[in-house]
Amino acid sequence: MTSRLHARVDGPAGAPAVLLGSSLGTTGEMWQPQLAALTAGHRVIRYDHLGHGRSAVPPGPYTVERLGREVLALLDDLGVRRAHYAGLSLGGMVGMWLAAHAPDRIDRLALLCTSALLGPATVWRDRAATVRAGGTGAVADAVLARWFTPGFAAARPELVGHYRDMLTATPAAGYAGCCEAIAALDLRADLALIAAPTLVVAGADDPAIPVDHAERITAGIPGARLVVVDQAAHLANVEQPEAVAELVREHVDRE
Repeated sequence: MTSRLHARVDGPAGAPAVLLGSSLGTTGEMWQPQLAALTAGHRVIRYDHLGHGRSAVPPGPYTVERLGREVLALLDDLGVRRAHYAGLSLGGMVGMWLAAHAPDRIDRLALLCTSALLGPATVWRDRAATVRAGGTGAVADAVLARWFTPGFAAARPELVGHYRDMLTATPAAGYAGCCEAIAALDLRADLALIAAPTLVVAGADDPAIPVDHAERITAGIPGARLVVVDQAAHLANVEQPEAVAELVREHVDRE
């Protein structure tokens, strides 16, 4: 199938590909802080999830499998047979599905601030209903409070405002559809199927997906390695850009 995902491609043609999956309520632009480090030796593909950014917003229901199959179609459209993958939050959930169900397409895997089971489902269905009724602005304050530590938010209000704009520009139908995909998510049985060398990264101060979720992923994926980044909430790559850039770059550069 032809992918309905928008993607931006940077870096040298012919270099190994790194595919970057963003969080719920953001776009591929979320990865701008890591772009310089990763494009030095890789072709970097930043995509918008289905229902986000400049990607299509088809009717639901959305599932993580559906999001993952759109990514596979994107790789086909770009002529990329195999790629490294790094995903944060929802992007990490898609990454786990890809590595378990399309292992020939994923080389090395980095999972940041994500979960294989993020309940309770009622919370996500309620959030979907709130957004359908009032748009993503209706949840913006609560979401931003989880994305950044209070100290970072106070020190960098302009950056927090930028991410608020990204969140509130997300189509309500797409955001709600992805909330419902998270509500139905259970990748625990898939973890043992993942053969890609895997780095798991958690934010030490992440209230949205605490460190114990990363510990369970690490225990479930054979040979996975866990790193906890200090002074970082949910968008750890924004709050600690250099540390996360180095972790991801070093992981995908390994032979």
